[in-house]
Amino acid sequence: MALKFITPEEAASLIHHDDNVGFSGFTAAGCPKAVPAAIAKRAREEHEKENPFQIGIFTGASTGDKLDGELARAKAIKFRTPYQSNPDLRALLNARETHYFDIHLSELAQNLRYGFLGKVNTAIIEAADVTENGEIIPTNAVGITPTICRLADRIIVELNKKHPKEIRGMHDIYEPEDPPRRREIPVYTPSDRIGKPYVKVDPSKIAGVVVTEEKNEGGAFTPIDDATMAIGQNVAAFLVGEMKAGRLPKEFVPLQSGVGNVANAVLGCMGENKDIPNFYVYTEVIQDSVIKLMKEGRVLFASGCSLTVSNEVMDDIYANLDFFKDKILLRPQEISNNPEVARRMGLVAINTALEADIFGNINSTHVSGTRMMNGIGGSGDFTRSAMCSIFTTPSTAKNGKISAFVPMVSHVDHSEHSVKVIITEYGVADLRGTSPIQRARKIIDNCIHPDYKPLLNEYLGMSVKGHTPQHLKCCFAFHQELAKSGDMRNVDWSHYL
Repeated sequence: MALKFITPEEAASLIHHDDNVGFSGFTAAGCPKAVPAAIAKRAREEHEKENPFQIGIFTGASTGDKLDGELARAKAIKFRTPYQSNPDLRALLNARETHYFDIHLSELAQNLRYGFLGKVNTAIIEAADVTENGEIIPTNAVGITPTICRLADRIIVELNKKHPKEIRGMHDIYEPEDPPRRREIPVYTPSDRIGKPYVKVDPSKIAGVVVTEEKNEGGAFTPIDDATMAIGQNVAAFLVGEMKAGRLPKEFVPLQSGVGNVANAVLGCMGENKDIPNFYVYTEVIQDSVIKLMKEGRVLFASGCSLTVSNEVMDDIYANLDFFKDKILLRPQEISNNPEVARRMGLVAINTALEADIFGNINSTHVSGTRMMNGIGGSGDFTRSAMCSIFTTPSTAKNGKISAFVPMVSHVDHSEHSVKVIITEYGVADLRGTSPIQRARKIIDNCIHPDYKPLLNEYLGMSVKGHTPQHLKCCFAFHQELAKSGDMRNVDWSHYL
């Protein structure tokens, strides 16, 4: 059947108050841009008429400002899942003006198919190409695209001419059967292809195609500072030591790395360390540093859910597709983040902590236990299943006023049972096979900023002598002092005893 071409405004007119809308993309990569802006405009117009207009939003992960930001500023979001990173949306979540379901990224597609999160009325998909027989070629991310296309009543395709049709072949689209009919997911190496190079949909569900030429919202990372570089070097040195000790095979294992500046620095340092062999990446987000290492021959292949790279790097990939198309594979997130696959491959997983405590529990999401930052994302998908799970963090923030290490985390996302190694700019705490007091000693001795070592040693000394030594009157003193004076270094334990 012939495709129907429509304007963003016509597409927005198909969205109704209280609808649930699924969007393509994973981070700012692969997200529609023109249609969300038109929906936000429509919401403002309806609100000016004193009519309600809000939609529920399912995405792969975070999105760009043209999606989450525009809709948040228009007060057009009734709920949001599974992950976000937009400051305007974050303000709504923390003001409890928008509901937010923070869930593991690998679980979302299956939960949608189960019907746990409600109906998907419309799927809005950014595509590099779409055919009359219903083959959709995603752009530089996949996310939950196959599932929302199958479940939605209608599909709106945002055909973005900034992405070449020749990207076809870089995607591996596979949806597993739901339990109890599920078989093993047959991915045994990062380069295994198990699905189709396109998303196949019923063409009668395509309500319209909006043609755009919207640039990616891929910004460059901030420059690497001394602390970030030191973290990267410590990670690389630790992994070399693991190989020399025989705890990692000499040919190495696939690597999963989280998102952000620390992750980029870690990958860069691993590439520079010649004791680490050329390696494979099996991750959710492929970043600038992976592409650089691929061009240098250090990364042999990268499987992920999105190409979350700067616009300059994206242009380079598209200009050299012949080189990159057999080295990069983009999958749905329930495959890229799948715990079964991660455990089978024996990944090294490296993710970033917002806060840790001296017993190895990790807070990835909540500032001072109450204010949502971004969400758990895919860190839990990999942490429990990796051969070796590493959390990295600078030891302090806000010019030393905040310690990344506290007596007890204010919110737990990854418990001590899943966290194997913690690394800061000061060193490495290998927590495998250790008791709580041994973990505390390793973390204090090896990872913590010198300004906070005396305070945390004092805390251990005055804690109740149980299996896990805690002092329930004092365990949140760091957070209380931050709220009171703005500097955790000012803690006086006598005020809490």
